[in-house]
Amino acid sequence: MNDQQITISDSRSLIQRLRVPAGFITVILFVIFSRPTWNSLVAGIPVALFGALIRAWASGHLRKNAELAVCGPYAFTRNPLYFGSFLMAVGCAVCGGSLWLGLWLALFFLAVYVPVMQAEAAHMRTLFGDEYEKWAANVPLFIPRLTAYRSGQTRSFDPRRFWHHREYRALIGLAIVIAILSLKAARISPF
Repeated sequence: MNDQQITISDSRSLIQRLRVPAGFITVILFVIFSRPTWNSLVAGIPVALFGALIRAWASGHLRKNAELAVCGPYAFTRNPLYFGSFLMAVGCAVCGGSLWLGLWLALFFLAVYVPVMQAEAAHMRTLFGDEYEKWAANVPLFIPRLTAYRSGQTRSFDPRRFWHHREYRALIGLAIVIAILSLKAARISPF
């Protein structure tokens, strides 16, 4: 490995470690500076909830580092958890009623998650080799395909995986953000 590869790897690792704390800071700033209306909430909440459902669906198919997930949402995109997060962010941006905050969320997402997806793809290549390569050749990294990839593998949603991965925390976080934005729309929030 040369110095440039080490630097890129180190940068991706740093981004992976900082994504959760940076996400919390972004959420706090978003809540403070957002200007929701009832119309923006009505338009954004369904998008955000759809994203949360995709995340929940994906977590019920995921067996991290033990098995390559190619069923359920993983038959449409290699990163349904991040795609769900993106839809949650878009929905919240619409709820927030501020174009510049929406642009910030999109830029934040791209800056953080594109390198993370690339780093995870390299890790999956190492773990699953040819099986990963075949799947990756047929399933897009992020934007879902319209029809499911047929791998021959069948696995149904396992609700225990949802609880194991603590995916309920994303739903709780989304509910809190929506509640705060609703209070702001009603103009009874301290923010």
